[in-house]
Parts: sequence; C-alpha cells; structure tokens
Amino acid sequence: MFLNLREIIEIPGGSVPFECELGTEGLDFPQIKEYRSKPHAEGRVFNEAGVLRLEGTLKAEMICLCDRCGCEFVSVKETPLNAVIVEENTGDDPELFILEGDGIDLSEILATCFILDMETKFLCREDCKGLCPTCGKNLNLGPCGCRKQIDPRFAVLEQLLDK
Repeated sequence: MFLNLREIIEIPGGSVPFECELGTEGLDFPQIKEYRSKPHAEGRVFNEAGVLRLEGTLKAEMICLCDRCGCEFVSVKETPLNAVIVEENTGDDPELFILEGDGIDLSEILATCFILDMETKFLCREDCKGLCPTCGKNLNLGPCGCRKQIDPRFAVLEQLLDK
C-alpha cells in the first residue's frame, strides 16, 4: 500500500493516519502454521521538526507450533511500529526507510518491523516442559514412565547402589 505524504513533507507538526492489512507473502516462518487473519496495522506518519516518523501497531493472529513440545497453539502478536523516513539514506542505515517521491510503501516498512520483532522461540506457554527424550511423551500432560537416564560417567557408582 502506497501512502501519500505530500501534505506533511514541508509542514512540521502535520500527520497522516493509516490503517491497512499486510499480506502474508514473505512472512513465512517454520513455526507459523498459518495466519488466522491478515496482520492489521494502524497508526500515523507525522512530521516532527522536519523528520518524518511512522508510529503505530501491527497485530497478527497466528497458529504456531511449539518449539519444545510440537503442539499447535494460537498466538496473538502485537508489534509496535516505529520507523524514520528520510529522503535518501547516505549511510546505508537499515533502520531508515527511503521516501519514494512524495510517499512510502507501507508494506515494506510493516513487513520489516514485523520480521525484526519476531520471537526466536515459539512456546505454547512459558513453562513448557517439552518432550521426553527417551519415549517422546509430551511432559506437559504428565510424567512419563521412563527411568531417569544416568550419566554414563557415573555408571560404575550405580553398581554400588544395586548391591
């Protein structure tokens, strides 16, 4: 989506609101099974003393796979949007977005902010116990019947306990 900023480029204090949906192409992560709805963004671009700033939020509802136990869970991700828009990026700063004529491509900014804010681990819950390494049972559902594995370096000591 192209957002025209012609009205505020030369007017400090001016702002342009936006509200749009972001396409999920290019937002593929191995842990995201599907998006329940397209990510929705709203906010504004404003001129702050000659510097164009974009602020807002991007909300996405996804069905994810837990990295520890492999179960599906629903995750609602709310990404804060904060970007600076410049006429030209002389220092190749990746956090600055370049003005395209009198506007910007919101899709590029929104996708970049969403990807950079994504978690490195997807967990169904903070205290997920994962799977038993021996039998594969989901330990969130209860303990398994496996005997605790003893460190092979202590195997000789275990023989003393057996007697």
